[in-house]
Amino acid sequence: MSVVRCDVAIVGTGAGGGTAALALAPLVAHGKRVLVLERGPRFQDGEFTGRELEMSAALYADQGGFLTSDGTMTLAFARGYGGSTLVYTGTSLIAPPRVIRAWGVPGIDADDLARRSRKYMEQNDVHLLERERQNDNNRLFAEGAARAGFHPEQFPLNLRGCRGSSLCNLGCPNNAKQGTNRVQLPAAERLGVEVVTRATVTRIEARRLHAVVAERPAGGKGAAPEWEPGEYVIEAGHIVLAGGVMGTPPLLLASGLSGLPRRTGEGFTCHPAHILVGEHPSPITNDVGHPKSWFVDRGAEDGYVLETCMYFPFVTAKNLTGFGPPHSALMRAFPRLQMILVLACDHATPGNRIAVDRGGTPVVHYRFTDAVIESMVRATRASAQIFFAAGALRVHAPSADPTLVERHDAERLEARIHARHFRTGQISISAAHLMGGCGMGSTAADSVTDDRGRVHGHPWLRIADASLFPDSLEINPYLTIMALADRVAEGLLPDVAG
Repeated sequence: MSVVRCDVAIVGTGAGGGTAALALAPLVAHGKRVLVLERGPRFQDGEFTGRELEMSAALYADQGGFLTSDGTMTLAFARGYGGSTLVYTGTSLIAPPRVIRAWGVPGIDADDLARRSRKYMEQNDVHLLERERQNDNNRLFAEGAARAGFHPEQFPLNLRGCRGSSLCNLGCPNNAKQGTNRVQLPAAERLGVEVVTRATVTRIEARRLHAVVAERPAGGKGAAPEWEPGEYVIEAGHIVLAGGVMGTPPLLLASGLSGLPRRTGEGFTCHPAHILVGEHPSPITNDVGHPKSWFVDRGAEDGYVLETCMYFPFVTAKNLTGFGPPHSALMRAFPRLQMILVLACDHATPGNRIAVDRGGTPVVHYRFTDAVIESMVRATRASAQIFFAAGALRVHAPSADPTLVERHDAERLEARIHARHFRTGQISISAAHLMGGCGMGSTAADSVTDDRGRVHGHPWLRIADASLFPDSLEINPYLTIMALADRVAEGLLPDVAG
């Protein structure tokens, strides 16, 4: 077993870890050692092939199909240099002030988070996609939403040189998406920060990490690890956990740290989601172009957000309810399918939490509240309105029975799409915006960390990822994670510099 010493050890390279790495990089010029450990590999540019099953297996834990404890929802989260910024679509929204105020965390200010978010919008070249580069799937959503009486808005996207491959969720093959793997991490490494990939942290002790560096498997994707494979003990003056919601809370729980706040793992939220499709009479461009350019935010009014999306044939098939000829017929219509992603704005609920089993493997407990079910039903009705207003012939609605709603039923959506048909375990529900588990607050009685991400009772230990959220953000969380990580690193800098 090798022993390594450093001043700061960061676990994870996603929106939180990558941001913290660059923000702490100035320490290197002052003789400090900053080390970043990433469980996944460092992918080479040519390895993003766009082949759905191949890339899902390479990029996602459980190929994107990690199940909650009762099997009713799949959770998608990536592992690799760049974390989930490898596989998200680049959507970059500033958190609504009302949401940050509702968190009620002393020291956390909406204006401050907005200022930090804008800094990373500039750093990552966030802008609106030009109209001429939007595909039919996005154009139909914007037009249909406006006709149906909604207010469609464009997503700001962190793109540079997008060629419209529509492969964002499988890793951009054109280096266009400006995730931490393209911006923050390379910049941090140029300044002397060390990144070690294929390094799984197995346990935390006071100012110490236990890690295992794995070999590159024969025929596997990604580069070999930067360190020799084997077991390591990393002694660090300060530790920053940024392994994401499926990395940070489970690691804390499995380590059995003395005095760990009792709320560790609680407060899990995730924006439960459906993929909905509307079948058009003729082919539309849905699998070329950027997949996510428009959204409708009804979080404050109705508890949901609608987003344009494009998912690949296997994921689409998995999300369409039913079997046999009706399912086959809808899949044969793939070139004519318009797609909308429905996100429910869930909230922290007692019992919805992250735990670990005896082997330290994450276990997610999640119960769908009546409010979440109603939000998803309302969102499905709204999506059907948009589909029909855009010219669709029929709509696949999981909370309808039968699930295909024909155009002649467009005036009967409240009767056709109803909560009584929302049967968890029988319909496909997924989530990719995983939040909570180490929420910020005032004391160890009501939270896991303070407003600077310091774990109560453990001044050497900080958290800098979405597990800090004390409740759902209601929007895509990428920029807010970066803003909080920036704030955590800012508070750590003087402690390390001495």
